[in-house]
Amino acid sequence: MVALPLAAPRGFRGRPPARWITLGLLLLLMGTALTSLGTGAAGLTLADLARAVRDGGLDHRAQVILWDIRLPRLAMGALVGASLALSGALLQGLFRNPLADPGIVGVGAGASLGAVLAIVLGGLLPPGLAAFAGLHLVPLAAFIGGLAVTLLLYQLATRGGQTSVAVLLLAGIALAAFAGAATGILIYLADDRQLRDVTFWSMGSLAGASWAKIASALPLILPALLAAPFLARGLNALALGEAQALHLGIRVQALKRLAVFVTAAATGAAVAISGGIGFVGIVVPHLLRLTCGPDHRALLPQSALLGAALLIGADMIARSIVAPAELPIGIVTACLGAPVFLWILLGRRGLSGL
Repeated sequence: MVALPLAAPRGFRGRPPARWITLGLLLLLMGTALTSLGTGAAGLTLADLARAVRDGGLDHRAQVILWDIRLPRLAMGALVGASLALSGALLQGLFRNPLADPGIVGVGAGASLGAVLAIVLGGLLPPGLAAFAGLHLVPLAAFIGGLAVTLLLYQLATRGGQTSVAVLLLAGIALAAFAGAATGILIYLADDRQLRDVTFWSMGSLAGASWAKIASALPLILPALLAAPFLARGLNALALGEAQALHLGIRVQALKRLAVFVTAAATGAAVAISGGIGFVGIVVPHLLRLTCGPDHRALLPQSALLGAALLIGADMIARSIVAPAELPIGIVTACLGAPVFLWILLGRRGLSGL
């Protein structure tokens, strides 16, 4: 993969101001969130919730549906979508390539390997340790797997205090392939029940959303979301090349290190609680870059907002299309993301940006 220019001429005519786009995305997220609260197999609509609040409060059934099912699912969808989209925007800026996404550094493959290890070999753990981990065993193993791959990747790509983006990219592909092979071996050894668990985890889902899961991921996702905007100036300068960024006073090595670890924290925690969800990290920032421009000061928060809205919307489709059952959300994002990505590629195949 060759580094490609991401920048566009400043003040591109016909492009609306960034603040209006950000406001529009915020309103889109709020509207999607409200619609999600009123969508579900239980038949409790948003109008029913508003009427119950107006008449003096929710009954026990409505409280359980709202506070224990829909609100945790909404919050988890927003966090995961924002994390994946923001990670994609960071990596596209770091690699200076609009086709980069979180899977390119092997975080997703490492997280998948950790999750499959927990599913297939979790029964071999001592009873006390298995009971202590409980329902968090698979998410915890997924995060450890993603973090381990990231640390190994960073060590491989760093020589003499300098991190090579090219080595980072190629080593990430190699480690992802190795983690995929190890995952395949474990799947071959799995029994029927374990195969079913692995299959559903790999397709991604928000069905297991809970406040406990959100609390376990929030200490990693929230700092990553808050730290990402501070990388915007450096990523803008990096679009001109590393030498030019150094001349502009950017600490390029620190920028690379922080971007990789912010991506690992956000993606690893998101994949750990939701499973494998594709296309969000590559389509959202790429679409925003084409529509709103390459300035990371606007692109990073806009990616988080649109990623959150997209995943909440995809979850509504997953819950509604085969109700009362639900599709894995990874299938929905692939069905939505693949045609959009192909449309982007075909629409720009004659341009130098791709």
